[in-house]
Amino acid sequence: MKVLIVEDEIMAQKSLVRMLTRLFPEMEVVGLCGSVKDTVNWLQTPGNVADIIFMDVELSDGICFEIFRKVNITSKVVMTTAYDNYAIKAFEAGSVDYLLKPIDPEALRRAVGRCKMSGGTVDVAYLLSQFGGTSRPAKQYKERYIVRFNDRIVPIEVSNIAYIYSEEKNNYLVTFQEGRYVLDSSLDIIIDDLDPEQFFRISRSCVISIKAIKSIVKQLGGRLKIVPTLPCGFEMMVSRSRVDDFINWLEK
Repeated sequence: MKVLIVEDEIMAQKSLVRMLTRLFPEMEVVGLCGSVKDTVNWLQTPGNVADIIFMDVELSDGICFEIFRKVNITSKVVMTTAYDNYAIKAFEAGSVDYLLKPIDPEALRRAVGRCKMSGGTVDVAYLLSQFGGTSRPAKQYKERYIVRFNDRIVPIEVSNIAYIYSEEKNNYLVTFQEGRYVLDSSLDIIIDDLDPEQFFRISRSCVISIKAIKSIVKQLGGRLKIVPTLPCGFEMMVSRSRVDDFINWLEK
């Protein structure tokens, strides 16, 4: 059976892949998507087929139910969520199952077992009728980091972070007072903990606060260079693939 995983948290993606590989070696994970847009594009690409879709409710650019409005899904769908306040009956439309995070192996066995039974495509009309006006619960973003500096432990308020960047396999947090501290977490995890209205990942190696942007300079080839409000030891360039999203973020 071919499996598509729709999940915006990298660690959760990897965890589910490992669990499926261990419990169901006959399954093949054929795709990994982290947003409504990516999922719609994957499903609309000729040749892409999945027997089962494990679909997180909350994605990086919205609620997963938007996918059903844009694509006719005939795969069997198992919803995953960290919130039990979503109406369970909506997940049970047809033979749709649901899994609460962190996913329990036995619950995963149950869900896959139901998917292997006959029938079981999504009752889209019922699903959307239950969630047509539902908004996602407000996510709680990180308010401070606890960092180590020599023999001290220092609390850093998120509001005081100018930017975070990677260099030589280390991640550094820089404050508006130009303090620099090492962070243990990866940028993939860090960006998920930060308010997306205040922080943007301009490249694979840098996340910046909107308050740290002094000006932006257009470069050849459509790239953008950020002039920060405080000194920086490297050029802050917005990746070409992120330019449009970056402009939209600034205009919010």
